Amino acid sequence: MKLRPVLLVVLLLAGFYFVTTHMASTGALRPLLDDLHSANSATNVAMLRGSDGAFDLNVASAAPAFDGEEQQNIAVYKKALPSVVNITATEVRYDFFYGPVPQSGQGSGFILNKDGLILTNNHVIGNAQPGNISVVLYDKHQYKATVVTVDKSHDLALLKINAPNLIPATLAGSSSDLQVGQKVYAIGNPFGLEGTMTRGIISAIRSVRGPENNPIEGAIQTDASVNPGNSGGPLLNSRGEVIGITTMIASNGAEQSAGIGFAIPIDTAKTVLDDYAKYGRIRRPTLDVVTLRIVPDIAEQIGLPADYGVLIERVLPGGAAEKAGLHGGTERAYEGNVQVMLGGDLIVAFDGK
Repeated sequence: MKLRPVLLVVLLLAGFYFVTTHMASTGALRPLLDDLHSANSATNVAMLRGSDGAFDLNVASAAPAFDGEEQQNIAVYKKALPSVVNITATEVRYDFFYGPVPQSGQGSGFILNKDGLILTNNHVIGNAQPGNISVVLYDKHQYKATVVTVDKSHDLALLKINAPNLIPATLAGSSSDLQVGQKVYAIGNPFGLEGTMTRGIISAIRSVRGPENNPIEGAIQTDASVNPGNSGGPLLNSRGEVIGITTMIASNGAEQSAGIGFAIPIDTAKTVLDDYAKYGRIRRPTLDVVTLRIVPDIAEQIGLPADYGVLIERVLPGGAAEKAGLHGGTERAYEGNVQVMLGGDLIVAFDGK
């Protein structure tokens, strides 16, 4: 009876020796291990054969589920892409011998309504002649665009195309409540690569000078990659709503993104669009005067009571200044070779400021 446990141990050791030496060395154990691995893994083994032999590749058995952040990225892209367009504008310039030289530029824009209105930057279309602006939709269909109106002071342009089944962008309710650190997305056509999306955050909200030296109040600064060709495209929040119009990059001389891009806030664009809807043109507040900026040297020369401010040289008939009772100058004088009119009202402050 005492020999039975000893024999059982000897059989177990002999079996272990046989499996680990004979079967492992001959490869007979490999299918068993592969089956065990496959049962506990989300991958399959695919064997590739060629003239130089065969080798295995681990291939996922099913596409993995997207995480929450990836799902949000995909949702924003799918929602916004159909409204984003690629714009090509050709303007004719003249060389040294006054020969016409066509020059083309590319940018982006987005559809505002089913009637075919498209918003973009004014510098995207430049001085392109009628018939020289084309728009390519996300489905690759191309249309000629006409210029409805422009607002050079805000670097905005409104175009129109005649196309069916357009999908307008969704504009954010307001851009006044944007926060630094908020996630944003830019979709456009950098370097002509249509339908490109990049992601970042709002880095700051500040006033800057635009591409044409125009002031942009409350510009949205972002580190989302913005490159030539993105201009005019939408800057989006995490719900796929347009919060701004991508307008320029701070490149420090390089023609590519340096991690600092700027967008015109959508509230500015809404004001421009509201003007056009009500009056058929873009209105700008103006005093309707011609003025001379006063500095201490000029003030001393012409004997003004203050050494700063603006001197009204001329009041435009029927303008706001005339209606307010302001007066222009009546005495002709010269500053260098430039004629100026003296004797008008001197403005040193507005509302005490």
